[in-house]
Amino acid sequence: MLGRITRWSLENRVVTLFAASLLLVSGVYVATTMPVDVFPDLTAPTVTVLTDAHGMAPEEVESLVTFPIETAVNGSAGVRRVRSSSAQGISIVWVEFDWGTDIYRARQIVGEKLQTVSGALPQGADPPVLAPIASVMGEILLIGMRSDRHDPREVREAADWTVRRRLLAIPGVAQVIPIGGAVRQYQIRVRPAALEAYDIGLDEVLTAAGEASGVASGGVYHEGGREVLSRAFGRAHEVGEIARTVVGLRGGAPVLLSDVATVEEGPGPRFGTASVDAEPAVVLSIQKQPEVNTLDLTGRILREIAEIETQLPEGMEIETGIFRQADFISGAIYNVEEALVVGAVLVVVILFLFLWNVRTTAISVLAIPLSLALAMLVLRLLGGTLNTMTLGGLAIAIGALVDDAIITVENTFRRLRERLRRPAEDRGPVVQTVYEAAREVLAPIVSATLIIAIVFV
Repeated sequence: MLGRITRWSLENRVVTLFAASLLLVSGVYVATTMPVDVFPDLTAPTVTVLTDAHGMAPEEVESLVTFPIETAVNGSAGVRRVRSSSAQGISIVWVEFDWGTDIYRARQIVGEKLQTVSGALPQGADPPVLAPIASVMGEILLIGMRSDRHDPREVREAADWTVRRRLLAIPGVAQVIPIGGAVRQYQIRVRPAALEAYDIGLDEVLTAAGEASGVASGGVYHEGGREVLSRAFGRAHEVGEIARTVVGLRGGAPVLLSDVATVEEGPGPRFGTASVDAEPAVVLSIQKQPEVNTLDLTGRILREIAEIETQLPEGMEIETGIFRQADFISGAIYNVEEALVVGAVLVVVILFLFLWNVRTTAISVLAIPLSLALAMLVLRLLGGTLNTMTLGGLAIAIGALVDDAIITVENTFRRLRERLRRPAEDRGPVVQTVYEAAREVLAPIVSATLIIAIVFV
């Protein structure tokens, strides 16, 4: 079959050259549009389940929250492993599926299983939620926010309500997680002596605090063929409005929340901190979705950050140089590309020194871009990415890429020289000579190439 392909290519040289040119252009286009990463994503399809369990110790979270969730998802179709981590007030369960499972189907399966366990969780535990889809190499950027004119609460608010929301709107960003700073809270500090003096129970204070801010429906009022929607608007906008909440009645007089407690703004409890250059700051971890070009996404994020920074309060700045995966990717790919170029140049020089013929060398060297272009197309069809492993493999394979071409071209060159030494009537067509020269080495070339492929496999 390979012999027939060789003869057909020689008889249809224009078509063959056109197909080779089309292959080269397609390979270059695919190479420039493929996702770029440091390493390939080698994790099985994983669904992450997060559950907030406010106020629970790790032991309670493990037994009352994590274990029921694990039990519910363990028997799902295609699940290969379930892992979990329980900490103070939070449960994380990782559900790994078989290789090749569609991630969206996996999330649907887990979501359906969680419906059966939500009602069995203890009071104080929120319903389980699925974390956004992200890869193991998904953390592509760490940025820091700091200011010498604003307190940590203001910096954290800008990170939560301005920067995070703007970044989540960028296509390809899976999650933005702020760390550090101080989270603003409305804190009610109960005075036990006042509770005793007014004969108010702590449960009454908790109920009043929970109902201090809200909107209630007042139904629909019909008049003149019209429907007018009414509502009771009781949303609190400041600390003073919360402090004026009625806790109960004593002797016909209302007892306000400010009578039995101190209501004020304050930072929430800290379970971690962050710093930039040894100074307190808010650090945001930006994670990408799978199969997204890291270099392209990083560029779009940095352009958005530059625009956001112009709209922040004066004195608040964003530091983007803490960690940037794109820098590692660019450096790694540059090193591999340099190895590819140096290897190709060495091949050209050595070919010319041994063959001592420009046309023969050029024909042999053509195998390098054509083979690389075909490799790019195969990688794209298999769902691969450009990374240090795939590019490193190509760099190693440069010698093997031109090996077959060198053997064929050198044998053809030798046979053509022998043809010129014969009398004109015995030479025969040039195409026939080229075909016979290629057929002579066809079997050894195929055998050698298969041996190399088997060794690498």
